[in-house]
Amino acid sequence: MNRPANLVAAMAFLTTGIAQAHSPGEDARVYFRNLKDGDVISSPFTVEFGIRGYGIVPAGTRDKRRHTAGHHHLLVDYAGIPPLDEPIPYNRNCIHFDAGETRAELQLPPGTHTLQLLLGDETHEPTEPPLLSPRITVTVKP
Repeated sequence: MNRPANLVAAMAFLTTGIAQAHSPGEDARVYFRNLKDGDVISSPFTVEFGIRGYGIVPAGTRDKRRHTAGHHHLLVDYAGIPPLDEPIPYNRNCIHFDAGETRAELQLPPGTHTLQLLLGDETHEPTEPPLLSPRITVTVKP
């Protein structure tokens, strides 16, 4: 029995499992289910969050599901994107859906607004690679 080779193989297996934690696959994505870029809407309105190739769990989930799932954050009129190597900020432009919600009722003032989804892990850090939807622009009617 070649113990050094077995040890190297075991370490490679463990390292691969760790590297894949919080790592959505190539086909994973987040998106808006009921809104598209350029929509004209009335406020309040419902926004539905979609996800493919990854799961949804509440923030703070500690079991092994946390490695293959996250929770939504909605960026509203956010300039740029939050830093992707630290927790997503809590502010009026970054709405956290900590309970694992996949839809929300929003009220925005009349005018043009941008919306974008960013998936966070159990500690609100973006996944690696980040699951970030395309930014859409909607116009809220007066």
